[in-house]
Amino acid sequence: MFAIPGYTIAVKLYESGNSLVYRGRRESDSRPVILKMLKDLYPPPERIAWFEREYEVTRNLDLPGVVDAYALEKKGDRLVMVLEDCGGESLALLGLAGKLELADFLQLAKVTAETLGQIHAQNIIHKDINPYNIIFNSTLKKVKIIDFGIATVLSREAQTFHSSNVLEGTLAYLSPEQTGRMNRAIDYRTDFYSLGVTFYELLTGRLPFESEDPLELIHCHIAQQPVPPREVRNPAANNPAAHLANNPAKNRNAIPQVVSDLVMKLMAKNAEDRYQSAYGLQVDLEQCLHQLETNGQINFFSLGSQDLRDRFQIAQKLYGREAEVATLMAAFAAIAPSGQGSSPVPPTLPHPSAMPHAQCSLLLVAGYSGTGKSALVREVHKPIAAKRGNFIAGKFDQYQRNIPYSALSQAFN
Repeated sequence: MFAIPGYTIAVKLYESGNSLVYRGRRESDSRPVILKMLKDLYPPPERIAWFEREYEVTRNLDLPGVVDAYALEKKGDRLVMVLEDCGGESLALLGLAGKLELADFLQLAKVTAETLGQIHAQNIIHKDINPYNIIFNSTLKKVKIIDFGIATVLSREAQTFHSSNVLEGTLAYLSPEQTGRMNRAIDYRTDFYSLGVTFYELLTGRLPFESEDPLELIHCHIAQQPVPPREVRNPAANNPAAHLANNPAKNRNAIPQVVSDLVMKLMAKNAEDRYQSAYGLQVDLEQCLHQLETNGQINFFSLGSQDLRDRFQIAQKLYGREAEVATLMAAFAAIAPSGQGSSPVPPTLPHPSAMPHAQCSLLLVAGYSGTGKSALVREVHKPIAAKRGNFIAGKFDQYQRNIPYSALSQAFN
């Protein structure tokens, strides 16, 4: 067993590519604690800075729904983060997916939404909401959110295009904009998408998108609609011949339509179509819980009636470049597999279906510095990901004129 001076280690809880997590006891006062450390004995400086930043973010939150950070200590050659042990386990380790009673799910979801709203109120985006980072104490019915390793202490963060192998977060729960292929910055609403995927898994016992291929998952998050949870748990829900809706004995495990719609709203591809506040989500969950406890069932009601924005948000889209975007899309559609493409085509260009299928094409985007050429080119991220294609980019910089072919080198590196 791994030894840490001053602490008694009981069991290893988790091991990832970057960190180790143990449950133990502090010898000085016998307090139960969680010990988290970097996996590498000699990590690079940026990894150490990342670890120290995680501790600071966690320590400064001071919320009942977030684990307390007691200390960051150096034990030998290792930094050890000492965290509160709330006596629970992660939702993933508890194996609750697909096994929760509806009332228990709603209660768990309501508390989680409330805590997430408190985190967002402090201008922190978690960016990695998933069943491994939600701790549940089944005895005390307490929920805690953990792991702020990639959290952003900003109201908005620009997301750049990265290889699918180095994306931040857990790919199965990643929002479309967090993939870096939507030409959209990420804000607090990215956590709502990840929360929606988590709720989907808890309700149905499976993920909305299941694949071992990272590019396949990215494609699904961006371009594919999941099967609604109600249809997964109760395939006959929309079949009048089944008469399950009027037979509570056979339909007690079915997901109500409004709960299914709530999860799908959280998982909307565009952030503007999701819940705009954790409060609005919490109110709808409370309404579902109240109806279930009062009437034994949940009747349909309009979602988002109290979903009032608590901050000013401008829709993230490119303005005044419709013709240029359409030209880019038409050029891409002309060489994409099967020549498919649904983007508008300007009158000056023939429709992609009328163009001869080409193996490659070159399109030059010119303009003065600062006129938005890069933002325009990034508009092809989403359709390329939808076609499961690859995207590389390089940019000629005025301060790198002494490097021959710098943009080509940057792209292929």
